[in-house]
Amino acid sequence: MCGRYASSRRPEDLVEEFEIEDNRVAEPLAPDYNVAPTKEVYAVVERPPRADESGEEQPPERQLRVLRWGLVPSWAKDPAIGNRMINARMETVAEKPAYKRAFAKRRCLLPADGYFEWYPTQQLTKSGKPRKQPFFIRPADGGVLAMAGLYEIWRDPTRDDDDPERFRWTCTVLTTEAEDAVGHIHDRMPLLVERDRWQQWLDPTVADRDDLLGLLVPAAPGRLEAFPVSTAVSNVRNNGPELVEPIPAEEALS
Repeated sequence: MCGRYASSRRPEDLVEEFEIEDNRVAEPLAPDYNVAPTKEVYAVVERPPRADESGEEQPPERQLRVLRWGLVPSWAKDPAIGNRMINARMETVAEKPAYKRAFAKRRCLLPADGYFEWYPTQQLTKSGKPRKQPFFIRPADGGVLAMAGLYEIWRDPTRDDDDPERFRWTCTVLTTEAEDAVGHIHDRMPLLVERDRWQQWLDPTVADRDDLLGLLVPAAPGRLEAFPVSTAVSNVRNNGPELVEPIPAEEALS
């Protein structure tokens, strides 16, 4: 699964990296080295084609937006459902009612510096459970991760039509079996979308299930690096660049 990640890049950097045409970020998010479910995150989306004033249909427009992590389906009666819908499994995303409509029409990219996973060690807690060592997993070349995601727009029935907060934009991260280099840490990992596939993945007019699934592949062997980091990241209240710094091997749990 993917339950925490880091996102420290500025909107202007993401606009350049992802060739954004419409920056919808009103106020930049602070660099976040401990992104957790229900937090606001950056997402790259392409909205469906719309007609201009002359009635001519315009092509999809790539946008940078702020979404809440934890997908709330459009049909949900209670938005709290999003608290447990932070990940969608690639193996079932095209069939599950909670995700299949978004998979067909509302796909996004979630930029990240890297993500965290916890490895159970041989040390035990007072309750007898294995103590877990957090690892940070990032591109070996220092580039940005483009995690495959889905988004939904939920209409709050308690708010008036003229209320700017009546629509809630939310997202989820797609996951798959981990590739060998990181599989010893955790058996699942976020799906990544390679740069040459961004356009097809984002395009809301592409809806063929097999074509879409074919765009999703685990990270190529050797592309990611993983190293132990401070257990401070386990507390969501902790934040700062020190959370993604490697710790000496002798300080890691074993």
